[in-house]
Amino acid sequence: MKNSFQILVVDDEADMREMLGMYLHNENYQVLHAENGEEAMDMLYDHEVDLIILDVMMPEMDGFTACKKIRERYMMPILMLTAKSDELDKVRGLKLGADDYVMKPFSPKELLARVEALLRRSNQAFFDVVSHREITVQKSARQVHVGGERVNLARREYDLLLFLMEHEGKVFSREQLHDVIWGLDTEKGSFRTVDTHVKTLRFKLKDAGAKIKTVWGIGYKFEAEET
Repeated sequence: MKNSFQILVVDDEADMREMLGMYLHNENYQVLHAENGEEAMDMLYDHEVDLIILDVMMPEMDGFTACKKIRERYMMPILMLTAKSDELDKVRGLKLGADDYVMKPFSPKELLARVEALLRRSNQAFFDVVSHREITVQKSARQVHVGGERVNLARREYDLLLFLMEHEGKVFSREQLHDVIWGLDTEKGSFRTVDTHVKTLRFKLKDAGAKIKTVWGIGYKFEAEET
């Protein structure tokens, strides 16, 4: 997911900060780091932060105290990390204003899923729109605009365009696209139906349709940047 969200990681362990930063960078998040609650407060004063990953056990100012102080001034989501398994600690963090809680050790996939879910809830308008240059898709309304003008697409055309745009640069075979858009349980037969929908989609998008690239011998991809 390409985005401009900035996440503040607050943890006194350098290895943990580095590991979390790597996971987040790989998902195209911008990352800031702080070693304790005091430093986190300073970072929030100087930077716009969309989400905070906050460790509980830290020197100088622990995560609970930091959470309370942050919540007195800011409303961005707070995801707390702890090695403790005590249910009371979880409840305490949530009562102080944390939005979610992850226990160490944690799965990177679970952590990233929780981060995305928190950002999605707090930035619903951002996640509702997928845009690449002149093509804009508003998912809640299932509307497509090209250069500001509404384009009417059939259901499968819309699904195909959105899927390719959300996976910009990735190549998908006709079989993969058929399974995703038409479903695994539908009769496959010939995959010409994928070719037909791509052709119609390109026609309706006019010049912008050239962004749907044919990868000969494989399938299709969406490429926003001209090469």
